[in-house]
Amino acid sequence: MSSLLLKNVIHQQRPCDVHIVGNRIKSIAPTLKLSADQVIDGHGRLAVMPAFYNSHTHAAMTLLRGYADDLELFTWLSKYIWPAEERLSAEDIYAGSRLANLEMIKSGTVFYNDMYWLPTETARAVEEMGMRAMLGMLMICGEDGEVLPRNRKANQALLEKADELPGRIRISYAPHACYTVSEKILRRLADDAREKGRYVHIHAAESRREVEDCRNAHGGLSPIAYLDRLGVLSERCVLAHCVHLSEEDIAIIRERGAVISHMPASNMKLSSGNFNFQAVAEKGRCRVTIGTDGCASNNNLSMLEEMKLAALLAKACSSDPTVANDGLVYDMATRLAAEAFGLDAGVVAEGKLADLILVELDHPVMVGDYNLVANLVYAADTSVIHSVICDGRVLMENHYVPGEEEIIAKAREACRRIKP
Repeated sequence: MSSLLLKNVIHQQRPCDVHIVGNRIKSIAPTLKLSADQVIDGHGRLAVMPAFYNSHTHAAMTLLRGYADDLELFTWLSKYIWPAEERLSAEDIYAGSRLANLEMIKSGTVFYNDMYWLPTETARAVEEMGMRAMLGMLMICGEDGEVLPRNRKANQALLEKADELPGRIRISYAPHACYTVSEKILRRLADDAREKGRYVHIHAAESRREVEDCRNAHGGLSPIAYLDRLGVLSERCVLAHCVHLSEEDIAIIRERGAVISHMPASNMKLSSGNFNFQAVAEKGRCRVTIGTDGCASNNNLSMLEEMKLAALLAKACSSDPTVANDGLVYDMATRLAAEAFGLDAGVVAEGKLADLILVELDHPVMVGDYNLVANLVYAADTSVIHSVICDGRVLMENHYVPGEEEIIAKAREACRRIKP
């Protein structure tokens, strides 16, 4: 079993050594006199912190970064994004997923919850690069109410590969949204998810138009009430966006224990609306995590940036500076997200999975030294991330990910292929 020793790193404002054996933190002590297969010496200037967990993204959309901007959601999807995605090949998805993995690793993220085309290609990229992921079997229905053949074929391929995947890669159901998936398919997958213990990952209540259309089509039910009626909501259901929620919706989500993925950058960029952080996360006591959405609507995958935006937007919209404090927002990107996805991680503690980042304390934005979490949430950018560890394996050391030049070159080639 491999071992890793983090020497002279800062944890809870004190220097310590962290010993990792296999994929778990075995011991944390002021000084550990032992050998290890690999040693990283922090020289008292690197802080060890939990890594980030991205609760909603579309990884391979890195290839569509800057492709179509400054558009309303439904125009953006129907006239630009969906036509471009029709041109994506398996190799394109693989190249885009590798680029996303690289970007996430370099910004301290070790897990993401993905929904996209040809998930076997994303699985290949995740497996090779050592990250964790929950990969969705994307479902979009045609006019006959059945899942599109392209989706069915891709999802079957992923299921056939499931037994070969490492434990850090899991499979979920990923119906795109209420307005793109038929009632019978939603009912069927809800039953299957309960039976198999799988997660369901779906966009919900992202725009006013979506809510209005759902109420008109389903007897006045909101998207949340409609999904609940079909049995979709549970503690293993991840609801992306949830910008437009009524008090009844909030109560349903809380009662079912469903997880919300909050994405302030995407919501602001597409002018989808403002997530009511105070009502949902604080007063509503719902399980809220943070995601980046895809690069076409953000346009990056930085959880550091997303944490800051989540905090600032909540304060601006509520006119209350105490809302969305740094500790809560940080927890949403780490501990609470790990819990939401059933991962025994998200904190730096003995016995926990070794998903860690090393943060440069001598970076200008990390000074002063009063509150490390506040500095990460409000001041830091991705350049403060020195090293990244996932499942006990070093994915990035001293800002470098092996093979990053080739990953970038291949992604750029893919971008040239899909450009109309």
